[in-house]
Amino acid sequence: MYLTFFGLNEKPFAITPDPRYLYLSERHAEALAHLLYGINEAGGFVQLTGEVGTGKTTIVRSLLAQTPKNAEIALILNPRMTAPEFLLTICEELGIGVPDAACGSLKDLVDILSDYLLRAHAAGKRVVLVVDEAQNLSPDVLEQVRLLTNLETNTQKLLQIILIGQPELRELLSRNELRQLAQRITGRYHLNPLSHDETLAYVRHRLRVAGATTDMFAPAALNETFRLSHGVPRVINVICDRALLGAYSLDRHRVTTNLVRAAAAEVFGRRFTPHWLPWALTAGIAALLSIATVTLWNLQPWSTRSGAARLQRGEAALGGAAAHPAPTAVTPPPAPHLAELLAQHAAETDTDSAFARLLALWGARYQLNSTDPCSQATQQGLECVIERGSFGQLRLYNRPAILMLSDGAGTSHQVVLTALDEEQARIELGGTRSVGLGELSHFWLGDFVMLWRPASSPVKALSAGMRGAEVRWLRRSLQRLQGVADNAPASDVFDAELTGWVRDFQRRHQLAVDGIAGVRTQIALAGAVGGADTPLLSAADTDHHGG
Repeated sequence: MYLTFFGLNEKPFAITPDPRYLYLSERHAEALAHLLYGINEAGGFVQLTGEVGTGKTTIVRSLLAQTPKNAEIALILNPRMTAPEFLLTICEELGIGVPDAACGSLKDLVDILSDYLLRAHAAGKRVVLVVDEAQNLSPDVLEQVRLLTNLETNTQKLLQIILIGQPELRELLSRNELRQLAQRITGRYHLNPLSHDETLAYVRHRLRVAGATTDMFAPAALNETFRLSHGVPRVINVICDRALLGAYSLDRHRVTTNLVRAAAAEVFGRRFTPHWLPWALTAGIAALLSIATVTLWNLQPWSTRSGAARLQRGEAALGGAAAHPAPTAVTPPPAPHLAELLAQHAAETDTDSAFARLLALWGARYQLNSTDPCSQATQQGLECVIERGSFGQLRLYNRPAILMLSDGAGTSHQVVLTALDEEQARIELGGTRSVGLGELSHFWLGDFVMLWRPASSPVKALSAGMRGAEVRWLRRSLQRLQGVADNAPASDVFDAELTGWVRDFQRRHQLAVDGIAGVRTQIALAGAVGGADTPLLSAADTDHHGG
């Protein structure tokens, strides 16, 4: 209706998930990059969550548009179904023929799917299952999803699973009965609403894609759009579309704040006042109260004598109560939840406090107002590892780490993880605290910082044909895991035998089996070997006997 009036080629704020209109905020770009990485790499789950309208489905559409040629995607948009229906839908998405007799049998459907995945793997293909609105999955179907990850070869998983849903998905996966599934998630990404600057860039981006050559929204109107939409892309689209329609109906080529408020009133079904009005009312009321207070003070001769008498009577009453206290049963207070702990000890969750604790675990010192923390670590023979991963990856590295937590208000907290088992984690937050992995995963999206002590610095990948002290360290470490004495001879040449040992270690620890001792392999090996001066998440994970 208004396209010709504004010189547009198409509607810029349609709510359909068109990948051409995808505006990649920093978090959106990161989420898309990791989803693409998940398609190309083997194993585990990837979890993408976000509030309604934050752009999850648009990212999925963009992901499908960039699918590699060797990848096959099974996309499930409505997962409200039984476990057999779920498996049957996967087969239909992949074009797998299913006999009528097998349609209701979980075993037959799994066998058919497993056979297909093995043939796809042999042909060099990657098969990826994408489940949208995954918060609607029933516990039975989620258990079936978990079992699908058991389909694997000796070296890699046959099916990559990407779960996309609203924040309720995080709560669902934090349940105790689903902890086995939650522990297999290798990446967690949460889409927040757009910031103020991102909202302005988002509106202008969509207008440019639609063919706009001028700024149709006044700067103040863009600010008002952010205030009323709270940065949610879908709400931004609806408000801006109605605002353009309103400008067209009034024969105006520029959208104003009044038009944005009128559009928002249509969307939400209620009126919106200008952002300055509450402040003006508050200031007016405060002025009236001040005048009233001064007037009353001048009119009322406040009696200090009567006030002192009332105070004395109050003290006497309190004294009587103290002399004869009522007996009460003493019960220990319940252990506070993690949200309460983060709120109570927020002052201890900054970068300086976290690195001071982490470095102290290594016997190192942290100096305030000095160089950045990782540079200080390097100067003391340590290296920083900054990654996004899972509890499984932390167990593999087996070292204390700083977890980046985000509370319900969006505030970031940096908390040191000092121990980890199958169901509990130990963190430093107002003292040493134990917290369940399900509860912790509700606040942790996978970002962590870890320290380790490499054989040499800078760290470099070690491969066949190389020689030197680093290669000798690699050989000695692998020999120690096999029970060989430390004083046994160790060559400094990376030969075929050492390549085989590296491959065996990588296979046992679910690393990429390539025979190259890269940074991840060296970190995992150093953690497995351990040492008296190496803090570990779990001493039981050390592998001194060649397990």
